[in-house]
Amino acid sequence: MRDRVARLQDKLAERELDAVLITEPHNRRYISGFTGTAGYVLVGRREAVFLTDFRYVEQARAQVSGLQVVRHGAQVTDTLRELLQAWGARRVGFEQEHVSVGWWERLRAALAPVELVGTSGLVEESRMVKDEGELARIRRAAAIADQAFRAVLDLVRPGVRERDLAVALERTMQDLGASGPSFEIIVASGWRSALPHGVASDKLVEKGDLVTFDFGCVYEGYCSDLTRTVGVGFLDEPKRRMYEVVEEAQRAALAAIRPGMTGREADAVARSLIEEAGFGEAFGHSLGHGLGLAIHESPRLAAQSEEVLRPGMVVTVEPGVYVPGVGGVRIEDDVVITPDGCARLTFSPKELLIL
Repeated sequence: MRDRVARLQDKLAERELDAVLITEPHNRRYISGFTGTAGYVLVGRREAVFLTDFRYVEQARAQVSGLQVVRHGAQVTDTLRELLQAWGARRVGFEQEHVSVGWWERLRAALAPVELVGTSGLVEESRMVKDEGELARIRRAAAIADQAFRAVLDLVRPGVRERDLAVALERTMQDLGASGPSFEIIVASGWRSALPHGVASDKLVEKGDLVTFDFGCVYEGYCSDLTRTVGVGFLDEPKRRMYEVVEEAQRAALAAIRPGMTGREADAVARSLIEEAGFGEAFGHSLGHGLGLAIHESPRLAAQSEEVLRPGMVVTVEPGVYVPGVGGVRIEDDVVITPDGCARLTFSPKELLIL
C-alpha cells in the first residue's frame, strides 16, 4: 500500500495540490486495504491518514498499511479541518465524480478558507494496471466462474426456470469461495436472449432456445465476468449463423489485442467482422471494459476510447449480436494484457454447445 500512497503523492505535486480526499469505496480500498464501509483517506504531500469512526477503528488498524489510522470526531469535517490546518494545506482535491453536491457544500463550508479542487481519475489511473497480487485474485475469481458454468450446464434442459439456473450459479460460486456475484446474474433464454442485460426471470427454457449466461463473482474484492451462450435441443440455421459470427469476432479480437492498441482499435477488430456479416446494427454495445475491484472500470474497449492498452491491464472481450424476436449471442472472456498480446483468464469452452 505504501507504493500506492507514494504514487498518489507524486500526482499531488503534478496537479499543484497540497492534499486529496479519497471517498469512493473502491479507491479507498485500493489505497488503504480497508474493506469496511465507513472511512476516508486523506493524503498530503508527505502525510497520509485513514479516518474512520469508533465502529471500524480496530478493523482499520488490522487492515490498513501505509497510512496512520485516526478515529475522527462526531463530525468528520472537524477532524479534516484540523489535519489540513496542521499540514498547512491550501488546495485540496476531492473526487468530483463521486461526491454529491450536498457533501461538497458541507466540505466547502467546514474547510474554508481551503480551496476545494475537483479531480478525476487520480486513483483510477493507477488501478488500471494490476500487480501480481491483484492478478492472482482475478485469476481465482475467473476460475470460480469457469467451474460454476461447468456445473450449471448439467441443469440446462427444457422446462427449467432462468431464475433457478441463476440461483445455482450463485450458490456454486459461493461454495467455491466467492463472497458473492460481481453483478446481478444474467440468464436469458429464447426471445429474452436478445436483451443484452436480461437478468434471470421466471421464464422457462424451451427447446430451440438460445440461452445466454453472463455472470461473475467477487474473490477477495476482485471481480470476474464470463459470458457463454448455449443452445437447447436444436438451433435453426439463423441462430447458428449468429453464433458463428460472434465466435469468429471474439476469436479475432483475442488474437489482435496487444499493448499500444487503443480501445477504439480493439473494438474495431470485432465490430468490422460483425458488420461485414450483416449484423452491424445488432451489436450495440462496446467490445469490453476494464475489470478489477469494480466490475466496470477503465480502460474501455469502445469505439470512442483512445485509452492505450498496457501490460497488466485486465479487460473483458465480449462481442454480441441481438435480434429482437429471434434471440441473441454473446461470448465473453477476461484477459490480461501481456507484453506481446493478451492471455485469457477464463477457459470455458466457446464452441457451440447444444444441450
